[in-house]
Amino acid sequence: MPLIHVSLIEGRSEEKIKNLIHNLTDTVAKTLDSPLPNIRVIVSEYPASHWGIEGKPASEVRKISNEK
Repeated sequence: MPLIHVSLIEGRSEEKIKNLIHNLTDTVAKTLDSPLPNIRVIVSEYPASHWGIEGKPASEVRKISNEK
């Protein structure tokens, strides 16, 4: 049974998450020839303050990027 775990910084709409789950499931089914009922997708969302980029919280990195 394929299990796909996706980690994201929070902020995407329910519709985007729904589409992601659908597309990942479809791709894995086609690629691995796996039945749809056997495929599981877990989407975990984290606040930008809990996501590190280059040793800094993503919330700080985003501020710096937006200021440039």
